[in-house]
Amino acid sequence: MRRRALFTQVLVVNAVLLGAVAIVAGAIAGLSAWEIVGIAALAVVAGAAANAILLRRRFTPLEDLIDEMERVDLSRPGSLLPRSIDGVGETEEVERIELAFLRMMRRLEAERRRAGSATLHAQEEERARVARDLHDEVNQSLTGLLLRLEAARSAAPPGLEPELAETKALANQAMRELLSLARQLRPTALDDLGLAAAIAGLVERLGEGEIEGTVAVEGDFADLSDDAQLVVYRVAQEALSNAARHSGAAHVAVTLRRDAKGVELVVADDGRGFAFAESERGLGIGGMRERALLVEGELTIESRPGAGTTVRLTIPAESAP
Repeated sequence: MRRRALFTQVLVVNAVLLGAVAIVAGAIAGLSAWEIVGIAALAVVAGAAANAILLRRRFTPLEDLIDEMERVDLSRPGSLLPRSIDGVGETEEVERIELAFLRMMRRLEAERRRAGSATLHAQEEERARVARDLHDEVNQSLTGLLLRLEAARSAAPPGLEPELAETKALANQAMRELLSLARQLRPTALDDLGLAAAIAGLVERLGEGEIEGTVAVEGDFADLSDDAQLVVYRVAQEALSNAARHSGAAHVAVTLRRDAKGVELVVADDGRGFAFAESERGLGIGGMRERALLVEGELTIESRPGAGTTVRLTIPAESAP
């Protein structure tokens, strides 16, 4: 609305000025009133037409650029705009604005990537620290508790043995849950065995419950960057966790492949699915998307009630090594 208002204002001002100049010139030349009016009207019409053509040629590229700028999606890497930029703008002003905006977007994208990478590394370091504390301190305390319970059980009256055995079973369960939590916080398999084995381990642990899991791996992931491996692992972990907790699925299929185009991770379940209005409530989709952006990847989710859910992560080849 403002662009059209500016266009109209410039057009009206120029037409009025041309009309005024024609009236003054006619008066100075001693023309009659009707002649002055006719000349002024002709000047206004001709000037308005010429200005409309000229201004439209100048304003249209600018309006097109503004439309492009408004369509920029910062959640999609690579859509840095402008699509029409080819080094030569239609007007000098538009070209300068295009280049300035493109430089600004590239700086923002680079800064976001740096900040996101630093955040990712900080999160992983904190997870590793908590996992070490759980494993080295809390686990040792539980081990000491189990030893004391065993000693007490050997010297306890027969009537206390069932209660001590139940307490020991609870302590063993707490230790197993603690070790499982430590593994989730810091995937040692990712460091020791590689990405494919780490994701296979996630599917195997999923299969220990009521969900049947399968995994298919294609390609070599040895030279995949640490950030890309971590992003793929965390997205798979979150997707499998959602399938186990929310989907009610009987089967989950995980596919991990790498080819000339890049890396693709697909986690598909046959569960109840969900409406996208529910996607932001506790499913961690926002976090998965943010992680994908750190490696210029794209996360897509296909789901609808009663039709299962498919989570797909793609990382382009240029971002993978």
